[in-house]
Amino acid sequence: MKKSSQRKASAKKKTPDPRSVRRAGAKHAGLHHNKASVTPDTDGKLTFNHAMVYVKDVERGLGFYRDLLGFKLIEDFRYEKKPVYARLRAPGGDGTIALHQAAAEASVLSDGVRLYFEVRELDDFCRKLQQKGFYITQLPRMMPWGWRHAYLNDPDGHEISLYWAGENRMKKTVMKAAQKAARA
Repeated sequence: MKKSSQRKASAKKKTPDPRSVRRAGAKHAGLHHNKASVTPDTDGKLTFNHAMVYVKDVERGLGFYRDLLGFKLIEDFRYEKKPVYARLRAPGGDGTIALHQAAAEASVLSDGVRLYFEVRELDDFCRKLQQKGFYITQLPRMMPWGWRHAYLNDPDGHEISLYWAGENRMKKTVMKAAQKAARA
């Protein structure tokens, strides 16, 4: 959810909101779909849909999330042939993220929010990123709570954790182990 100051900034921005571009049917705006979406049967329960990531340059964000991390483009909105919004699906599973063009004067820093992407072969994945010239702020290491983590930042400085938790991912004992390590 955007803060009120960001709402005011987005009202002044030069790049139009992709939702309004689509509704307005602007001459140069376009919606591009790659595949039809599948609506999961949730039995009326709340599900997580996607995380919205505000970026300074959607094309640059696509270069990172799609081309480097392997996300698959679901759709994008364009204004004057430039992407201003893109929704992507994780290469494994059905998790999605959306990249949204931020206003020129808006900050895209997101203190307090970190994206987590799980990958079984974490060390190999990180090694491949490094071979492509990407800097990893913390190489993979085992954490006290039993998950193996690596940390990096996307081109706009959003913090990302690549990790492998395996069978520990949904266990309550994970936090107990962290508490025990903190007391030691």
